[in-house]
Amino acid sequence: MHATDAPSDWVCRWAGLIAPGSTVLDVACGTGRHLRWLRSRGHCVVGLDRSAQALAACADLGEMICADIEAGPWPFAERQSEQPGGAFPGRRFDAVVVTNYLWRPLLPVIVASVAPGGLLIYETFAQGQETVGRPTRAEFLLRPGELLGACAALRVLGYEDGFVPQPARFVQRIAALREHPQSGRPARYPLR
Repeated sequence: MHATDAPSDWVCRWAGLIAPGSTVLDVACGTGRHLRWLRSRGHCVVGLDRSAQALAACADLGEMICADIEAGPWPFAERQSEQPGGAFPGRRFDAVVVTNYLWRPLLPVIVASVAPGGLLIYETFAQGQETVGRPTRAEFLLRPGELLGACAALRVLGYEDGFVPQPARFVQRIAALREHPQSGRPARYPLR
């Protein structure tokens, strides 16, 4: 799944809600399949990955940050929290995209990195994946409803937790907004 250059169907489905010209953070971006696609749609992109080699493949797309976010600090934090692995989000983004990546200590920071009016698009492996392929270790597989719970502070527009047959995988995925205070009129988020 990581070798494909095609963007995730889930990312494609919800990316239309990202405002034109937005700054989008791709967490654990790898060689940039989503960065390329989002850049082609006119967004400013920020890639974050621990592999300098992977980031070199997309250096011309936008801002690339090489950081091991599992062993070191969140690179966008204004200051570090006193909790292990914790950080204050600091810089916020118009959209945050995460695919095929899970590091539980950073879930709150990733969610907090979505700016007001911004969108989180997240898709990763869930329990059951160990029966069809990698990853197989529980620490890399979401428990039922876990991603939904992590996004409790956001307005959830779409959520799925189940099995995808082609290629066979168990996933959880969410599209959620950090809403602006409303001016008395309901916001319209077009759904497909």
